[in-house]
Amino acid sequence: MQAARPERIGFIGLGIMGRSMALNLMRRGFHVTVWNRTRARMEPLLAAGARGASSPKEAAREADVVITIVTDSPDVEQVILGPEGVIEGARPGTVVIDMSTISPAVTRRIAAQLAERGIDMLDAPVTGGDVGAREGTLSIMVGGKAEVLERCRPVLEAMGRTIVHMGDHGMGQLCKLCNQVIVALNLLAMSEGLAFAAKAGVDLEKMLAVVRAGAAGSWALDNLAPRVLRGDYRPGFMVRLQQKDLRLALDAAGQMNLPLPGTSLVHQLLASVEAYGGGDDGTQALVQVLERLGNVRIGPHSKEVERWAMEGSTPTG
Repeated sequence: MQAARPERIGFIGLGIMGRSMALNLMRRGFHVTVWNRTRARMEPLLAAGARGASSPKEAAREADVVITIVTDSPDVEQVILGPEGVIEGARPGTVVIDMSTISPAVTRRIAAQLAERGIDMLDAPVTGGDVGAREGTLSIMVGGKAEVLERCRPVLEAMGRTIVHMGDHGMGQLCKLCNQVIVALNLLAMSEGLAFAAKAGVDLEKMLAVVRAGAAGSWALDNLAPRVLRGDYRPGFMVRLQQKDLRLALDAAGQMNLPLPGTSLVHQLLASVEAYGGGDDGTQALVQVLERLGNVRIGPHSKEVERWAMEGSTPTG
C-alpha cells in the first residue's frame, strides 16, 4: 500500500532561503512547525500561521517530514543528531530531508545513524538563489531511496520546479557541488566581462542587454549583473556561504586527485572580498576584486569605490 501524502512538516532553518521555502509549503496547505536558532527569524512564519517549536526535537515530534536548511556540516549534525535534535523527536517512518549544502561524507553518516532508528533521509540541496526560493522555482537534486523521494515529491514540488533523483545518499550533495563549481566560474566570467566593458568605456546597460540575449547568457548575467549596475550588494547568496561550498568542492576534488584551477582561483578572489569585510555581501561582490585589480569602477556604490573616494584616488572606467 502506498504511503499517505505527508501533511505535517517540521522546518528547521529560516535564513534567506529557508524562510521563503517554508512560506511556500504553507501556501500549498502543509501544516508547518518551524524552529530557528535565532527566534526572531521565526516571527514572520508564526504571523503567517506556522506553529513554533522550542527545539529541533519538538519540531520533529509530530512531523511526517522534517526539513533542515542550515549553514554547514556541523550545523546539520547538531540539529539532527545533537542534544534536543531531530533524531530524539522523530518517529520510525519519518523522513528527514536535508536541503543544506554540506559534505557528502557527513550526509552518508547522518543517513546511516537515522536509519538505525527507522528514519529515512534524503539529501536534497537546492539551486536557484533567493529568487527561486521566493517563487518556488528551485532546482532540487536528491540523494537517497527513490521510493522515499516519490513519497515526498509533493513536499519538494511546493518549493521547486525541477526535482531530479541523483542516486544514493550523498549524490545530491555531489551534484550540488558540481553546480557550485559552474556558478563560481560564471560569476568570474560576469565580473571580468563587466570590468572589461567598464575599463573600455562601453555602455554597461547596453552591453548587458545584448550579451544576455546571446551565447554568453547566464543566470549570473540575468540576476546578478543588474544588481551590480545598481550598486546593490545585498545577498541573495552570501560570499561566506559560497566560500564554504567551494571548500567542500575543492576538498572532494582533492580526494579524487582532480585539479580544479578555475574553482581555486574564484575561491582565492572571494577571499579578498572577505578580507575587505564583505563575507555577508552577495556573491556579486566579486566584481569589487576586479575593481581593485584593474582600478576601474563597475558598480556605483561598491565598498571599494567608497574607500577610494575617501582616500582621494579616482578609479577609471
